[in-house]
Amino acid sequence: MNISKIKTVGDLKKSGYIAKSIKEEVRLNLIEKIRAKENPFKGIIGYEDTVIPDTERALLSRHNILFLGLRGQAKTRMARQMVDLLDEYIPIIAGSEVNDDPLNPLSKYAKDIIVEYGDETPIQWIHRSERYGEKLATPDVSVADLIGDIDPIKAANLKLSFSDEKIIHYGIIPRSNRGIFVINELPDLQARIQVALFNILQEGDIQIRGFKLRIPLDILFVFTANPEDYTNRGTIVTPLKDRIESQILTHYPKTIETSLAITEQEATIPKAQKEKVNVSDLIKRLIEQIGFEARNNEYVDKKSGVSARLTISAFENAVSSAERRAIIFNEKATQVWISDLNAIIPSITGKIELVYEGEQEGPYQVAVNLLDKAIRAQYIQYFPNPEQAKRKKSTGKKSGDEKVEDNPYKAIINWFDAGNHLDLFVDIADDAKLATLYKVDGLHAFVKKYYHQANEKENALLMEFVLHGLASYSLISKKNIEGKIEFKDLIGSMMNLGSINFTDDDLSDDDFK
Repeated sequence: MNISKIKTVGDLKKSGYIAKSIKEEVRLNLIEKIRAKENPFKGIIGYEDTVIPDTERALLSRHNILFLGLRGQAKTRMARQMVDLLDEYIPIIAGSEVNDDPLNPLSKYAKDIIVEYGDETPIQWIHRSERYGEKLATPDVSVADLIGDIDPIKAANLKLSFSDEKIIHYGIIPRSNRGIFVINELPDLQARIQVALFNILQEGDIQIRGFKLRIPLDILFVFTANPEDYTNRGTIVTPLKDRIESQILTHYPKTIETSLAITEQEATIPKAQKEKVNVSDLIKRLIEQIGFEARNNEYVDKKSGVSARLTISAFENAVSSAERRAIIFNEKATQVWISDLNAIIPSITGKIELVYEGEQEGPYQVAVNLLDKAIRAQYIQYFPNPEQAKRKKSTGKKSGDEKVEDNPYKAIINWFDAGNHLDLFVDIADDAKLATLYKVDGLHAFVKKYYHQANEKENALLMEFVLHGLASYSLISKKNIEGKIEFKDLIGSMMNLGSINFTDDDLSDDDFK
């Protein structure tokens, strides 16, 4: 159909155009995408087997939809992508405020103009992008905002009485007729405003003030709600919830791999940063692990949730920290070190809601603890579990028919037990950092044993990771001081005994716990 040649109602009739309801239109276009094995929700990661199939079933059923889930779960993005399921263009009566179908006009304006011009009534074609309306529910939203009201200024300008339908100012919902309308955070909408939606969902029409008009609207409604709002700040009134045919539960990424893919897609890293800063897979996994730790942490309010935006902004901050350091020391290229992860603390503290105990602990300390837990969780994916290793005897003597292996961390721990300590400055040139890490006896040999093909920079990063890992498992001590991280032996640090040193043979397992 060549829409550029169809300019009047008469032209439209001759073309054989058949209007479809919005839900039928979405349904037919979705069927075509499913048949073509095409994902209708591109860029939505982790919902392939859960939320997306549920949404497709709801749309095939011609349902209005409620996405229910914690913050940062792509609820609004899912709704916005439904625009791609609309026809590219549809015709409306030219000048209509409510997208009147030329073959089935609803508003008084459209009916009057067709009576006057008949088949010569001008039409216009609107793109699918113009058929999407969205409103964030806030306590100050009124019925007039959503549905409409009498406009006294229009009445005065047109010299019409308040009984004339022409003085009605339509709200955002009627203006979304023949399109998709989204209300975000539905529970925040006052109960009396939610009641005004009953008739639209059930009967498909609106009522404004004292007018007897009944305008049947053709709208696909999508609502989003956060369970936190659901229980604390507001609620969805039961009759309204009953009228929303499909409620779909969203969720956070279930695996590190899914979370990595989301961050990779969403993080904004300028080309200049990518060229200057290398980010290892280890660093990426540590950042994602923080999100998983936060969602299960006793100090973090689980009802509030932890948005994927935490790891996205944390990743951006980590890269920027490395870039800043490279600029300071005039380095052409660098990598994100474990110590650079201290720079992501601001990305954590602003995105977690704490329970009372967490508030007592303090947001900064909770963030530091989350980073430490992430290091602890990921460490055993790369190296032997220190919990098991520190229980092994170091003599190498046979026990029965089997030889008891040495503690692989013995040389490293003994270096610290001998009274040595290591200061890793946050702002330090890469070469100087490498030289500092090589001071620890046995550290390089330990890493090489497990990653013999790693290059110098990769070795150094893993060496630093080992120190942080041993500290997280309480085999050595770690102390964050402004501008540096100090590693010492555990017992000497705890007891502040200075010259008195112990080896791991002198201590029982309980001393390390």
